[in-house]
Amino acid sequence: MQYILVADDNKDITDILSVYIKREGYEPIIASDGISAERMFETYDPVAVLLDVMMPDKDGYAVCKSIRKTSNVPIILITARGEDYERIMGLDIGADDYIVKPFSPGEVMARLRAVLRRIGSDEKGKSSDEIEVDNLVVNLNEYSCTIGGEELQLTKKEIETMWLFATNINKVFTRDALLDRLWGFDYYGDTRTVDSHIKRLRSKIDKYNHPNWNLKTVWGVGYKFETL
Repeated sequence: MQYILVADDNKDITDILSVYIKREGYEPIIASDGISAERMFETYDPVAVLLDVMMPDKDGYAVCKSIRKTSNVPIILITARGEDYERIMGLDIGADDYIVKPFSPGEVMARLRAVLRRIGSDEKGKSSDEIEVDNLVVNLNEYSCTIGGEELQLTKKEIETMWLFATNINKVFTRDALLDRLWGFDYYGDTRTVDSHIKRLRSKIDKYNHPNWNLKTVWGVGYKFETL
């Protein structure tokens, strides 16, 4: 049996999401606070997590950070607050998607299917878990990234971005294409999400010497991993 963890202190929400999760062929497990969510995650090892941001004891951001210390399981944050900076913060700490209340259960399931499809297609399509380009090494099995042997402190999404670029050297990705490949075609966001994401990623990799490659902006189009 494959489990999906739903962490929300609103019983009406967990009840309806449980019905839809069962229709998808999964078994829902429910937590009403952050501490219970962490405990149930360790106990059941779910294949995905639907995580409310505003919960008692420990909020969703803290739970997401805790899960990301040991697991790359897909996490979708659910919140009543939809400001851009909160959405960006959620993605930056390792969430795969972000849904704002009120929502339809069908939308949540569509987002969930998209995330699980991306994970499944990545696993099927990889001939290797590691790629090396000059002094850059990205390992998707360990979710690690090093430059010149020094490990970078990157988020899950940032490592997936580096993998995408490093496996497509000199290929230009439009902002829309990056939204599709990294967040899913049905992600509710815009190209500013991509620009903010690349800006934070560059600030991290530029602390290390990489004279033979770079993340280049192609003005009016998007970005590419350029080798020099």
